[in-house]
Amino acid sequence: MSFEVPAEAYDRFMGVHSRQLAPQLADLAELAPDGRALDVGCGPGALTTELVARLGEGSVAAVDPSETFVAAARERHPGVDVQRAAAEALPYPDSDFDAALAQLVVHFMSDPVAGIREMARVTLPDGVVAACVWDHAGERSPLAPFWQAAHELDIGVLDESGLPGARKGHLVELFEAAGLREIEGSELVARIEYASVDDWLEPFAFGVGPAGAAYVGLDPQRRAELDERCRDILGPPPFELVSVAWAARGVV
Repeated sequence: MSFEVPAEAYDRFMGVHSRQLAPQLADLAELAPDGRALDVGCGPGALTTELVARLGEGSVAAVDPSETFVAAARERHPGVDVQRAAAEALPYPDSDFDAALAQLVVHFMSDPVAGIREMARVTLPDGVVAACVWDHAGERSPLAPFWQAAHELDIGVLDESGLPGARKGHLVELFEAAGLREIEGSELVARIEYASVDDWLEPFAFGVGPAGAAYVGLDPQRRAELDERCRDILGPPPFELVSVAWAARGVV
């Protein structure tokens, strides 16, 4: 699995969905217009862009462990403090932000409780920590047709249903374990219309994340079989893919 891919690859693979989730996650955090916010696991900057639109570049900071994503986020938002760092070791002092947000990141934290606890550490008392992750276990993510096809063809790849936060209620449990209070769970929805199945399939070849890594690891024949099964599952184009993310909000 890798996220050391060109920003444009991530944009086409997951960014189209991230851009729809970003304003919803920002709304959930109830950001004050004069506040400071941290985007944890910013990727190329979908949520960062939303935070900048609401707060201004000088009031937003962002971190990501991927060198390519950090470079892209810096280029897109030169006035934002973007640093290379993991969620479990944020390079900021205690109580430095009014809010810390993580979009589609808790899944991939090496220690999600520690990562969320770090988000709380850098947030002011009574400030907000908010996050969202795909409902992989409920098969409501934008990758669900891919994993369904992989299982039906017995390809032998590990799906993402067991990732942190992927099942109902687990993200809230992680927030509780991290010591947050007044925790609220909710759902966010992304709707993307595709003109063709190829438009949905092609970004898997970029090798982004677990699904992309599984896809590029297939031999050509198995990949062709999976492509065909995905076409059957998705149906005739154009089609709309409706995806759901679990979300949680907690107070420090």
